[in-house]
Amino acid sequence: MSNNVTVIGAGLAGCEAAYAIANAGIPVTLIDMKPDKYTPAHRSPLFAELVCSNSLKAARIESAAGLLKEEMARMGSVCVAVARECAVPAGGALAVDRDRFAQGVTDRIRNHPNVTVLHREVTEIPTEGVTVVATGPLTSDALAASIAKRFGTGLSFYDAAAPIVTADSIDMNSAFRASRYDREESGEGDYINCPMNKAEYEAFHAELIAAERALLHVFDKPKVYEGCMPIEILASRGTDAIRFGPMKPVGLRDPHTGHRPWAVLQLRTENADGTLYNLVGFQTNLKFAEQKRVFSMIPALKNAEFVRYGVMHRNTFLDSPRLLSATFSLNSEPRLFFAGQMTGVEGYMESACSGLLAGINAVRTVRVEAPFVLPRETMAGALSQYISDPSVTNFQPMGANFGVLPPLSEHIRDKRERYAALAQRALRKLEELL
Repeated sequence: MSNNVTVIGAGLAGCEAAYAIANAGIPVTLIDMKPDKYTPAHRSPLFAELVCSNSLKAARIESAAGLLKEEMARMGSVCVAVARECAVPAGGALAVDRDRFAQGVTDRIRNHPNVTVLHREVTEIPTEGVTVVATGPLTSDALAASIAKRFGTGLSFYDAAAPIVTADSIDMNSAFRASRYDREESGEGDYINCPMNKAEYEAFHAELIAAERALLHVFDKPKVYEGCMPIEILASRGTDAIRFGPMKPVGLRDPHTGHRPWAVLQLRTENADGTLYNLVGFQTNLKFAEQKRVFSMIPALKNAEFVRYGVMHRNTFLDSPRLLSATFSLNSEPRLFFAGQMTGVEGYMESACSGLLAGINAVRTVRVEAPFVLPRETMAGALSQYISDPSVTNFQPMGANFGVLPPLSEHIRDKRERYAALAQRALRKLEELL
């Protein structure tokens, strides 16, 4: 096997992968189709272009986003290093001057003696050599078709996704566990049910159809399929449209009242630990603040902590739990790695982190060394475990959040103290491995 590694795509993930490989003394060829060809979202010829917000989320280590960045910094992240150099005032967040950030990452990549940069569109996955594919959710049509052909149903196209909340933020005094018609596979109710009476439902419905929706770019406007209809669009078809759809109460009886509710939102577990739940059938294009406001009108979600809000856009990503390992390599072909949002991680730094881990493990593949697998107690390790966990069904992208971490051995009631303890445990585990 050649010692040269190929990285396709010079976004955040591709740059992290290329930099990690080059810093290990391995020659790397970074291929990017800019400036010859741009996706509809990109404008700059520079690498690591931030196409949306210039915020990289919270900086505090006691936050999920801050912990992820600190872990990345300790593993040699180029994106975190440059971001900290060109930070702009943003309260508790790490925000950057996006042009300086892209220029700084580009300079470090281009000036590295072990990096060769090529500008051309890649339309096929290389059949030989260690390769990292980091082409993002707007992968060019030709390469996307090649990946789809290679993996059959492994490439998924989703127009909408539902929000996810933490289990311990659900008010179980207002909710109950049950499966519809008492069909239970796990020994107890497979769903957490959030009932509403008629007055609560009608107030919720009125706010839902009036809520402000997010603007979509031209390239983000898909056909609206019935199977992924945004909840607010379905609700606009009539007062009872969602009550006969995703909020139907049939087959359920509220043990608190002894009666069938007027309407029910069902929550389904999102991960093997049961610490996260998604709002079944609640894919949405509402603005994030509106999702928090309107969905919190459901009594059981009045204090819900949203770790991911619903989105609606073109999003191309792999069915990673069936295809990838925690090293971001293909289970069936360990020389081939994927990184970035196409693996099912969501967010700037989450994408960069996947590239960093893919790059580190690409080096180990070249050197025929044992893979670098982070503990599940780390944020980066938990995310890599999430995207490679075959027990995860209805796979949707996930960003950094404390809900993906295994619970502490001791129960800490105060959320700030609990998050601080989770962060300290994560960094301790990381340092032990490093």
